Formats: sequence, structure tokens, C-alpha cells
Amino acid sequence: MADIRGTYDDLLSAVPGKLAALLDAGDVGGSVAVFVDGEPVVDVWGGYADAERTVPWGRDTITNVWSVTKTMTALCALILADRGELDLDAPVARYWPEFAAAGKDRVLVRHVLSHTAGLPEWDVPVTLDDFCDWPSATALLAAQAPRWVPGTDGGYHSLTQGFIVGEVLRRVTGRTVGEFFALEVSGPLGADFHIGLSAEHDDRVARVVPPPGKGEDYAASAPGPDAEPASGTGVRVKDGNSVAWRRAQIPAASGFGNARSVALIQSVMACAGAVKGVRLLSEAGAGRAREEQFEGEDRVLGMPMRWGLGYGLFGTTYGWGGWGGSLLMIDPDSRMVVAYVTNQVREPADETRGLDLVMSAYEGLQGLRR
Repeated sequence: MADIRGTYDDLLSAVPGKLAALLDAGDVGGSVAVFVDGEPVVDVWGGYADAERTVPWGRDTITNVWSVTKTMTALCALILADRGELDLDAPVARYWPEFAAAGKDRVLVRHVLSHTAGLPEWDVPVTLDDFCDWPSATALLAAQAPRWVPGTDGGYHSLTQGFIVGEVLRRVTGRTVGEFFALEVSGPLGADFHIGLSAEHDDRVARVVPPPGKGEDYAASAPGPDAEPASGTGVRVKDGNSVAWRRAQIPAASGFGNARSVALIQSVMACAGAVKGVRLLSEAGAGRAREEQFEGEDRVLGMPMRWGLGYGLFGTTYGWGGWGGSLLMIDPDSRMVVAYVTNQVREPADETRGLDLVMSAYEGLQGLRR
């Protein structure tokens, strides 16, 4: 069996056991954390940080968590909304006047957070250089027209959401998403998560590994069987492994952290706005994430979805996952967060790892609450 390091409550031994089984089945590396009441009851890791399996995954190994980053950007927006500095019911153009072009004056901030803004991707093919050029990426979005009447339909804004929310945050605070996040979220909590990774952390990064039989040109795709085809904005494994990607602030997809940092930060949402004595937002402000904005067939993902404010809604829980397998699940009723990050990409149709780990955590939670 794979060597799993870290700590865990004996009642939740199924979680590290599941991680070991994934590594034994061929995954390269990963980490899992389960926090209850803001405290870790599972914090484990194993495998390797490189495709060659020469560098063991360590306690402080971090990796790209892809779209789990969206939940960090959404948290920043919810914090500003809770402070009264950002009105979620206001048009984006109130904060970013240029955005009103081409009929987007009716796009509200809440539409962007809930993937109902009608801007699921750029109208022209964009490249890694565009993703890494903030003025270029945002100017293109400001100029284009929505694909549907904002607020009337849902379609996953895979990369565009982060740039739009990020530009609104920049206009409100004068700081980039990465700067605001470091100052107001990860810094106060002491969490090892970064949007825009500096060179000092490069040697801790577990590089992304494509699915077996695939190369570094393997590109991201939506998981649903009826998903819309990509139109030139796909991100490849080699993009995610590039220095340019690590340095850039791509607020929907380029966050770097480990399961411990993801779970710690999002425990703020599970624990009514505060964790470890640090209050980031009020109980009501944290609860806004679960306000349903859309329910129906997501026209991009090609499957039924419920969208809240910055998070996907799943029964009484919420969260989101990233391309490649990383996953965040928040259960405010149990004050529990489960986070899984991995450098091993799998084909979307084969992806059940995160959900399997969540189910393992629930098995242990029942014993923990007795």
C-alpha cells in the first residue's frame, strides 16, 4: 500500500485509506484534508510531486487546483459585499464602465458569480499569452456581447468569470485579486494558498501530470456528455506547468495550494464566517453563497446544475471542483469541509475521486459526532 503521511482521527481512517488506494491504482500524488469546526481531523498526503516519481509529495507541497480557485475569488467578492463595498445587485458597469459596451449594461455582479452573465468564453480564440495579460483579457470581455440575456440562463464561465469578478474587485479595492486575497484572506488565516505564485515557491510545486497515454498538449474539457465543444480557449497541461501560468493571476483557475490550505480557508464558510478566531465575514454574509441563482441544464457543461453565488450547490452542501480532479465540499450544517488536491489529471468521464473521498469523510463524521 502507498505510504500515506500526516495525521488523522482514527474514526476517519477511511479517508487516508482511500487516498492510498488511488495512489496504488496509479495516481501520482495528492493531499486530502477534512476540517470540522475549523480544526483538522484529517490532514494527509502521499505519492510524488513529479511525473517521474522521484520527488515525494511533502507536507508543504502545493499544486495548481484549477477551478477550485473560483471559490477563493468568490470568497473575496462575498467579503466585499458583506462590508457594503460591493453591491451584488449592481451592474458590473457601475464599477467597470467600459463593460457596458455591446449590451452588457444589464449584467449584474450576481450574474457573473452564478454563471448566468452570458459570457462563458471569449468570442475569439485566446492563448496562454492572453490569459497572462490582464489588460488584454479583460478588454476583450468588455468589448463583446453576451450570448444570452443575462440572468435568464446558465452556462459555466470556465475562465471568464475570474477575470470579470477580478476586474470588479480591482476597481473597488485598487488591488488585484491576488493582492486582496493575500492581505485579507490567506494572510490573516496563515493559509498556504496563492493566486499569482512568486518564484520562491516554485520548488514546492507538484507539476500537473496528464492522464495515462496522454501528453502535455492534453487540454481541459467540460465533464458533461452533452457539453458544448471548445472553441479555442482550452488550457493544456503544459500551460498549467508553465512559469507564465504560475506568475499570472487567473482568478478562475491558477490558484496554488494544498488540501490543508483549501480546507482551512473554506472553513470560514462552513463555520458562519469565522475560523480560528479570525472573522472574515458575518454569518449572513457567509450564508449568501447558498442563495440559489440558477437551476437547470447548464448549456456549457451539458448537465443539470444549481449555481449559488460563486459556488455550485449540491443538496445542502456546496463547493466546486477543478479540472484534473481537485475538489472542495462545504457542509455548513455539519461545519465540515473536505478538500482534495492532486497533480494527476484524469479524463472527466472517469472522475469520481473527490466524491469518493467526501463519502469516506461522511462515514467517519457519523462516528465523530457520537
